[in-house]
Amino acid sequence: MPIVAQSTDTTDWVSRYADEVIAESERRAPGKPVVVASGLSPSGPIHLGNLREVMTPHLVADEIRRRGHEVRHLISWDDYDRYRKVPAGVPGVDESWAEHIGRPLTSVPAPAGSAYPNWAEHFKAAMAESLAELGVEYDGISQTEQYTSGAYRAQILHAMKHRGDIDAILDQYRTKKDPAKAKGKQQQKPVDEAELEAAEGSGAATEDDGSGFRGYFPYKPYCGQCGKDLTTVTSYDDESTELAYACTACGFEEIVRLSEFNRGKLVWKVDWPMRWAYEGVIFEPSGVDHSSPGSSFVVGGQIVRQIFDGAQPIGPMYAFVGISGMAKMSSSRGGVPTPADALKIMEAPLLRWLYARRKPNQSFKIAFDQEIQRLYDEWDKLAAKVADGTVLPADAAAYARAVGTAAGPLPTTPRPMPYRTLASVADITAGAEDQTLRILSELDPSDPLASLDEVRPRLDRAEAWINTQVPADQRTIVRETPDAELLSSLDDESRESLRLLLDGLDSHWSLDGLTHLVYGVPKVRAGFSADAGPKELPPEIKTAQRTFFALLYHLLVGRDTGPRLPTLLLAVGAERVRKLLGA
Repeated sequence: MPIVAQSTDTTDWVSRYADEVIAESERRAPGKPVVVASGLSPSGPIHLGNLREVMTPHLVADEIRRRGHEVRHLISWDDYDRYRKVPAGVPGVDESWAEHIGRPLTSVPAPAGSAYPNWAEHFKAAMAESLAELGVEYDGISQTEQYTSGAYRAQILHAMKHRGDIDAILDQYRTKKDPAKAKGKQQQKPVDEAELEAAEGSGAATEDDGSGFRGYFPYKPYCGQCGKDLTTVTSYDDESTELAYACTACGFEEIVRLSEFNRGKLVWKVDWPMRWAYEGVIFEPSGVDHSSPGSSFVVGGQIVRQIFDGAQPIGPMYAFVGISGMAKMSSSRGGVPTPADALKIMEAPLLRWLYARRKPNQSFKIAFDQEIQRLYDEWDKLAAKVADGTVLPADAAAYARAVGTAAGPLPTTPRPMPYRTLASVADITAGAEDQTLRILSELDPSDPLASLDEVRPRLDRAEAWINTQVPADQRTIVRETPDAELLSSLDDESRESLRLLLDGLDSHWSLDGLTHLVYGVPKVRAGFSADAGPKELPPEIKTAQRTFFALLYHLLVGRDTGPRLPTLLLAVGAERVRKLLGA
């Protein structure tokens, strides 16, 4: 049985869009499958910002499926787009790839060492694998196959016949002023790069719209000699469909019949609305860079209605996705995290939840730093609320959409121990499974862990985070020998605190027990019960606890801080703790 995710709560954006999309589909195409769409360009690594282009319609499509409707989620792989630049930081790629700029992405060699036949397939494969892990069901459409097979021939001829009308629509926006220049001296603060891109358009939205000194032509042929799109259409005859073009890259000239010619494509601002009409798309989101005046989505709305006799999809604008400590993502920059990178350090349901819990117009960040531990704590608290029935309706819906789809539940960790605990253990044991199992089994002696499989895949994700995201100088290395100099310099108060801790090790050897012990020692030394709560204690106790903790960290790992002390003590083991603390 699929997990029910419907919610009547007004903050549940997925249900609201599902309502709208179902109603609009029944109005436009009664009795036909509901069509939602995404578009991805495999021009380089497809990053976590691009994933929102997929997750937004996926979540809506999945909600529609849960309600018993037939739905198609189309992902158009824009693999017939031009290769625009050599992305930075891609292994197996150097500046020699610049010679392919202007060719279709499917005509560019894959990075050196790749198992795939071309550039587009190389980057599509990584994304497809991540989408499968995330439970995203979709119908993939290669735009290379669509264009080169002649699937769009009628639409291309129609656009060329009505090129004057298209030109007139586009011309309404060509005189728009640069938003930065328009502010001029009135600008009170530096213009944010992302805001400028949102206002002016970016990526494909800024590509050639078909204007040229020989007239307006919404079609761009790839050169028959060099294969690049650095071509200029010089003439076109509506009756014969003869099209003449010249290549500015190699000088090649050719006359073709467009009714038979399949080596070219419509310019982006015409291509996108053409596909809306061709596929009957009801719902497709667009990034903030496509939603400003004159951008592809806005202009496309007029072109699809006036030229292709279609309708613009319901299309929420979605905000940017950031990474903790990084600027707005761009696939042309090196080192930008991809869904595959995220899935190495977090389980699929958690990543799904990040996209499900925020409305499309709300930006959010994905944590690759220490914040991931807090994020997992929040996720576990939500799971507990779902289990005990105290969760709010919208939060319950987001959780249900994260842990499963209409097809069923996603794989989960059978025994989800705290991520920060698993990370701390992985940090200390450096992947030694026998030591990891020993420590995790001692966390709760009343219910010991029988196998590491019980804490997988979460354990594997925590280990990957420690190994790939935590700098070497922040890793925990337990001392081999006692710090004799520090031990000999301790005052009586510190010595007595260590004695209390050591005396209580055996009787408190569990995660909860050691937590009670390490927090209790400073309370006892100050004359209070180890069980005393915060309201019974003076503020000075917190200072005493911090001082005591710092001492333990120095004696155990030679630093001021480290993993949570109860976890660290379990990891080090009672015998070694006694040795390092001078027993």
